[in-house]
Amino acid sequence: MTATTFPMRKRPPRRVLPGFNLTLGYTMLYLSLIVLIPLSALVFKTFTLTWDEFWLAVASPRVLASYRLTFGASFIAAFVNVFFGLLVAWVLVRYKFPGKKIIDALVDLPFALPTAVAGIALTALLAGNGWIGQLLEPYGIELAFNRNGIVIALIFISLPFVVRTVQPVLEDVEKELEEAASCLGATRWQTFRHVILPTIAPALLTGFAMAFARAIGEYGSVIFIAGNMPMVSEITPLIIIGKLEQYDYAGATAVAVVMLIFSFVLLLVINALQAWQRSRSGAAS
Repeated sequence: MTATTFPMRKRPPRRVLPGFNLTLGYTMLYLSLIVLIPLSALVFKTFTLTWDEFWLAVASPRVLASYRLTFGASFIAAFVNVFFGLLVAWVLVRYKFPGKKIIDALVDLPFALPTAVAGIALTALLAGNGWIGQLLEPYGIELAFNRNGIVIALIFISLPFVVRTVQPVLEDVEKELEEAASCLGATRWQTFRHVILPTIAPALLTGFAMAFARAIGEYGSVIFIAGNMPMVSEITPLIIIGKLEQYDYAGATAVAVVMLIFSFVLLLVINALQAWQRSRSGAAS
C-alpha cells in the first residue's frame, strides 16, 4: 500500500492584534464616543432651528465679516508659511551648522506651547509698549489689536505643519538628479524649478492645506492679539464663544456646523493631496 499524502493546510499569518471584526468593533466604538456622537449632537442641536433662523444665525453681517477675516487671515498665514516653511526645511536638511538640533526642536514649539501663552507672548512683543511694537509705532505701523496681529499669530501656530510635511520629502530627494542637471548646464534656479520643485510640490500643497485647516480653528493665541472688534477683528471661533455666553446654543451650533463643513472639506482635500503625494513617490521609485 502506498502512503497517501495530504496537502498541508497553510496557516493564516498570526497577528499581534485581535481579529478584524473585534478590532473594527473597538475602533468604531472609540470613534463614536470621541468623535461621532459629539458631532452628531452638534448637528441635531442645529436642527432645532428653522431654516430662516439658521440662515439668520450663520449669515448675519457680523458673522459674514468673521468668515472673511478667519478664512482670509488663515489663507495668508498658510501662503506665507509655504515660502518660509520651505526655507526652514531646506536649511535643516541641506546644511550643517552649530545649534541645528536646537533650531529643529524650536520648529515644534508651537505644537507644545499652549496657544494662550503664544498669544500673550506675541502681544507683549507687538503691542505699542512691547519690545518690537514700541519701535514701529512711531512710524504708524501697528501689529497688535488688529488684523495684522491675527495673521502673525496664525503664521506662528501653523509654521510647523509646512516644515514637518516638506522636510522628509526634501531628505528623500536624490542629489544625483541635481548634480546631473548641473552637469548639463542648468542654473541653480533651473535646477530648483525643474528638478526639485516638481518633487516637493505635493508636500508643499499638503502642508499648505494642513496649515490652513489649523489656522481656521485657532482661538487661544488670536483673542489676545486681535482686539476682538466686531466687523473688524473678530474671528469666527469668538463668535461661537459669544453666542454660548449669551445662552444661544442653537445659534452657536449653527455657526459651528458651517465651520465643521469647511473643515471636513479641507480634510478631504488633505487626504487627496497625501494620496497624490504617495502615488508620485511610488511612481518615482
